[in-house]
Amino acid sequence: MHREDEIISMWSADMYDLDETDITDVNFAMSIIGPFSKRILEIGCGSGRYLAPLAKAGHKVVGLDFDEFMLKKIDAKLEDKNNVKWRKSDIIKEEWEIGFDVVLLAANILFNIVSDMEYEKAQKLLIEKSANSLLPDGHLLIDYSYTLYPEKWYDNPEPNLIWEGTDSHGNTGKMILLDNKFNKTNSTCTFVRRYEIISENGDSIVRNIPTSKHFATLIQIQKWLSACGFVIEGAWGDYEKNPISEDTNRAIIWARKL
Repeated sequence: MHREDEIISMWSADMYDLDETDITDVNFAMSIIGPFSKRILEIGCGSGRYLAPLAKAGHKVVGLDFDEFMLKKIDAKLEDKNNVKWRKSDIIKEEWEIGFDVVLLAANILFNIVSDMEYEKAQKLLIEKSANSLLPDGHLLIDYSYTLYPEKWYDNPEPNLIWEGTDSHGNTGKMILLDNKFNKTNSTCTFVRRYEIISENGDSIVRNIPTSKHFATLIQIQKWLSACGFVIEGAWGDYEKNPISEDTNRAIIWARKL
């Protein structure tokens, strides 16, 4: 079972890097952060989509992520590593470093938390820990897939193919989301994440992972930010800086710690 978990994780890390090639979100974040060197903490840094460009731009960057296979990909994306470091971390249970000018909760991390904590509490905790890691007048950037009608996004029983392909180790497969349901009462999305992989040795791996996630509303996020001493300086629904509305699909929030 451990070897199967490792193959699924390796394959997923490769598929993520092959799929996530659009850097519009990264460029937007960098434009908001600005050109002057800052100390930045990224939560859920993954394979370095944000981490590497921020380091190359001269910022001092620290990245935390639980996925060792994603983290292994960062090194090849950087030539100069003097101003960047990253480490494997349980972002819910472990302490974060302090003294940052900016904390990033980007790349939809609020909807991709890995923890056995109640999901809504984990989301709130990430904002609390962000406040603790920031210097006074430091900023938190949240970038979150958002809609005013989550039931239209998530209440869909039809199979949804997310990734399909062969990784750098020769493992071939696909990952599908099944039985997507949205509960409007508690704002919870449930689904099954199904992996179907043929390993490089020809072994068949099929794994069904029941998953439950909490969709945080904009009002909830605003309340959490206020309770942690943040004031919102900017809120946008897309990377063109349009306001959050029925026609947008993001909640991008730039908040300052008082």
